[in-house]
Amino acid sequence: MRLAIKTCTLDMPFTDMLDFCVQQGVGAVEIGTGNWSGAPHIGLDEMVSSAAARTRWQDELRRREIELCALNCSGNPLAYEQEMLVTEKTFRLAEQLGVKKIVMMSGLPAGCAGDRTPVWITTSWPPETQDILDYQWNEVCIPAWERLVKLAESCGIQQIALENHGMQLVYNPETLLRLRDAVGPMVGMNLDPSHLFWMGGDPIEAARVLGEHDAIYHLHGKDSRPERRLSGPNGLLDTKPIDAFRSRAWNYVAVGAGHGLQWWQEFFSVVRMCGYDGDVSLEMEDLTLPMLEGHLTSLRTLKDALVLN
Repeated sequence: MRLAIKTCTLDMPFTDMLDFCVQQGVGAVEIGTGNWSGAPHIGLDEMVSSAAARTRWQDELRRREIELCALNCSGNPLAYEQEMLVTEKTFRLAEQLGVKKIVMMSGLPAGCAGDRTPVWITTSWPPETQDILDYQWNEVCIPAWERLVKLAESCGIQQIALENHGMQLVYNPETLLRLRDAVGPMVGMNLDPSHLFWMGGDPIEAARVLGEHDAIYHLHGKDSRPERRLSGPNGLLDTKPIDAFRSRAWNYVAVGAGHGLQWWQEFFSVVRMCGYDGDVSLEMEDLTLPMLEGHLTSLRTLKDALVLN
């Protein structure tokens, strides 16, 4: 497997970011194009409209022998028109750049026709939850994703890797396979262990399930940790913002600060056994560490786990 970085959290100019990747032996980058990313390392509108801009941008990667492994347009295209437009524009840019993989999220619709607020159903009671899910899946999600898959095919995209993130209609292997059954194998999973940890899942077991369907399309190297004395009495459902890390029941942490080297070695071993030998893209969101230190700490753990030293 190859080590990559989702570069949105590297707070430095584009060329400095690429130089950092070279220094750290990182051979590929995953670039955020907009929506929930500030897209610090690409200008989506300029890139789509200007061949010269694309050439200049790609030349910086070629000069350093860094590959663009994926574009990431994570947002909520099922609820917000503007985020669907960014998604569609990202697909067109992928065609122009020859990128074959998109990383994104499934999106989450509102709870009924006429509403505008996305609703994440996580329980079966009261009984109206089932009506909401029926509307979200059958009236919004599946028709929208049928259109997105056709657009992706027309743009030469081969894989759309959906992140198993909370507040999304697809948030685990079961929901991914439900969408995949409806719209086909264009969609697979961007398996991100950090989210399954706080949802009470097991990423290693998730990898085995997804591997049975050849549905692991991407990996995020990202960790999270339940916080002692906070998660015990309150559980892991926590609505406090992520920068309130001192009072949260769980937090995103540098890779290795939640689950140690042995866990990551086992995870990557099982993922390989399940047929995935692609990119592992570091996503660093530990707010307790300075930006650079958090990336360096996480890269050390990932390199050791991947045996890349």
